[in-house]
Amino acid sequence: MVQISEIYTTAPTDERIPLEKKVYQTLDKLKISYERVDNDVVETMEECEEIDKALGVEIRKSIFLCNKKKTSFFLVVMSAKKALDTGMLEKKIGVSHLSFAPGELMEKYLGTKPGSASVMGLVQDEDDYVQLILDKEVADEEWFGCNPGINTSHLKMKTADLLQKFLPYIRHRAKIIEL
Repeated sequence: MVQISEIYTTAPTDERIPLEKKVYQTLDKLKISYERVDNDVVETMEECEEIDKALGVEIRKSIFLCNKKKTSFFLVVMSAKKALDTGMLEKKIGVSHLSFAPGELMEKYLGTKPGSASVMGLVQDEDDYVQLILDKEVADEEWFGCNPGINTSHLKMKTADLLQKFLPYIRHRAKIIEL
């Protein structure tokens, strides 16, 4: 059983990793309301189900991919219940030979380690190396759930705030497609 804190609506005041601090600073600067919990390390989407219940939102699956030459990078965000069909995705975005990007490149571009990939990590991608691919089903939901760049904390925010405030501020756009 995953231990989960009470729900907070403000940034943590204890020591956090630099990426997590930057995420909360950005959300607060943009006046984006959020709810958050701290939790034990979660490494699977099944473990996130308890967090889903606590926050009242599904934590989204985030997958960091690259092309064969490791020159194009994609963060795919989708429902935890879906499986990614990479062949279909390759056709929709016009890139062949997609595979999981190496952990060191995830750290370089998203500032986080495998198991903690999140749309929030895009605050680190100041040179826009990573293309965000957002499942239409996720984009159409009222609420968005994710981690702030580490899998020991999770957030709930309005999807509209993600798409209309957060992403434009960090100079990223979501390519919304049906997965």
